[in-house]
Amino acid sequence: MKNFALIGAAGYIAPRHLRAIRDTGNRLVAATDPHDSVGILDQFAFDTRFFTEIERFDRHLEKLRRGPVADSVDYVSICSPNYLHDAHCRLGLRVGADVICEKPLVINPWNLDPLQDLEQETGHKINTVLQLRLLPSLIELRNKIQSNNFNGLHDVLLTYITSRGSWYHSSWKGEQEKSGGVATNIGIHFFDLLQWLFGMVADVKLFHNDPKRMSGYIELEKAKVRWYLSVDATDLPFNSLPGTKSTFRSITVDGEEIEFSSGFTDLHTEVYRQILEGNGFGIDDSRPSIQLTHRIRTTPVSAFPELFHPNLKKLFN
Repeated sequence: MKNFALIGAAGYIAPRHLRAIRDTGNRLVAATDPHDSVGILDQFAFDTRFFTEIERFDRHLEKLRRGPVADSVDYVSICSPNYLHDAHCRLGLRVGADVICEKPLVINPWNLDPLQDLEQETGHKINTVLQLRLLPSLIELRNKIQSNNFNGLHDVLLTYITSRGSWYHSSWKGEQEKSGGVATNIGIHFFDLLQWLFGMVADVKLFHNDPKRMSGYIELEKAKVRWYLSVDATDLPFNSLPGTKSTFRSITVDGEEIEFSSGFTDLHTEVYRQILEGNGFGIDDSRPSIQLTHRIRTTPVSAFPELFHPNLKKLFN
């Protein structure tokens, strides 16, 4: 049994990590969040030490590190806002733990090398959550792409629409400096997926960018991709009411669609299992998507209507 500590216990993504810690047979010994609405912790354990001040949390983990080996923290799970991830990764490494950090590992690619330096200094590893690589239908798609003898560029449509209310734009998620904006905050998994499936990036074009939507074109080694990301419920291909299905995820390759709206949120436990077996995704796995999303954010908007995603065409009509 491993000891875990968690940063960001009151956040949206924390329950998936809490379940993964429990379902892999481990225990949460400490948690922190500046907000104290963390009654969910009682669903998993009654003896988790909780702190609203990260300085006291840090001090507690350091005390555990200097105490009996059985009490020290083996892993720090990070579910905090995106712009704090690199700082919290450093905290985890410095208290002698490996790290499991939610996406994106960092917002800006130049923050990756210092983390790798600290990995080497401490002898501990930073793992991140790239769960789409573990989805069976996408593993099958990758195997199919790699095994065929197709010499051209696959024609790909990527669509991700996930409804968010006005709270989203009033929170840190709506601030590009803190979240990385739509491309990074909701798109990072999919830009990782595209490169995992089709190779490295050759060209990037951006056609639309507003607080709710982004759309553009990417040319990869093996594909030309028209992509569309949105947090606006009106973009869904079906009517959605609060509390009902509110997400649409789809990738179409050469006219064949894989719709993976379900199953996506159930993969954290498998991510944890892989990490505990020594097969986690690390900094070098994360680097290409972080570099790509930064490039997208800094690419000027242009207009090539022949390359527009169908949803973008509808938006402009």
